[in-house]
Amino acid sequence: MVVDDEALVRSGFQMILNASDGIQVVATAEGAQAADVIRREMPDVVLLDIRMPDVDGLTVLQQIQTLPEPPHVAMLTTFDTDEYILTALRSGAAGFLLKDTEPEQLAQLVRTLAAGGVVMSPKASRALLRSHPGAGAPQDADVARVGLLSDRERDVLVLVAEGLSNADIGTRIHLSAGTVKDHVSSILTKLRVSSRVQAALLAERAGLLSKNGDNAARDRGR
Repeated sequence: MVVDDEALVRSGFQMILNASDGIQVVATAEGAQAADVIRREMPDVVLLDIRMPDVDGLTVLQQIQTLPEPPHVAMLTTFDTDEYILTALRSGAAGFLLKDTEPEQLAQLVRTLAAGGVVMSPKASRALLRSHPGAGAPQDADVARVGLLSDRERDVLVLVAEGLSNADIGTRIHLSAGTVKDHVSSILTKLRVSSRVQAALLAERAGLLSKNGDNAARDRGR
């Protein structure tokens, strides 16, 4: 489902996603109607504009978090320096995208969301770190907790930050989905965070997402 106050954005996203294999846009809505439509349609994934004139995306996000099985939500923004991004992530959003995300990448990110992964398009991630120094600058206490992770847990954390689901992580490093789930639970506990998004942000702050770190994770998985 796509929620945005601009009809052109809604129709554009709907056209792109409906043309992608395995994806169906079941509804679009403006902010005022969004929560009711989500309750009625029960979509797996919601792309939710963070700024709307009638009911903003943060309000809609809070409303749907009370559902028994809330959808996976990624916030949409046109702003490289949107001060609400961190609030949205802390409120349960599974990531954020800029509205000029490439069509091919958009479909893949929606698939990642549907599988329970974290999505942060590279441009949007750089914008977050650039516009929120506190989110990007390593802090001694937080980075020290990364040192509590085992090598395997670090591998899993890097792949969580890439947006992979437990099943995909298991395939990548040859573990069962259940074992990956146990690792993720341990990671969240050791890092003292409550969501995969927060763990992903901490991984980036701690410098785990370098090319060398990514290759090391793959090498250990072979």
